[in-house]
Amino acid sequence: MKVILQTDIKGIGKKNQIVNASDGYARNYLFPRKLAIPADKQNMKELTEKKSSEAYKKEEEKQEAIKIKARIEKETLKLKVKAGENGRTFGSITSKEISESLEKQLNEKIDKKKIIIKDQIKNVGEYVIDLKLFEGVIAKLKIEVIAE
Repeated sequence: MKVILQTDIKGIGKKNQIVNASDGYARNYLFPRKLAIPADKQNMKELTEKKSSEAYKKEEEKQEAIKIKARIEKETLKLKVKAGENGRTFGSITSKEISESLEKQLNEKIDKKKIIIKDQIKNVGEYVIDLKLFEGVIAKLKIEVIAE
């Protein structure tokens, strides 16, 4: 019997996937626990509509991320930090500080988990870091670290 899974089930499949299950397993386990629904015409139609809606939303988010990327790559983020005589900062610049500065200077709210810093920023100067905005959309942000 073909069923549409409502949740991820280990060993069976992922949510919204169509799988073959034995009749007894489907009727006695999957259906009563609301883990699956029968793959009839009505449910299949709803599933295709749901998938197309999700694809549309995902494409909208990707286009928005591309716009943000273009805007961010034009700008240079300026960070003022306390530094010693030799241009070395007291501590390193964290992704949280970069996220807060982005929100203040460029009005873009980007989660600190999406900021990828390859090497620690411990000196005054210019750096380029990556911002993962969406799947496959990575922006290069220029940061200028200035001593106070």
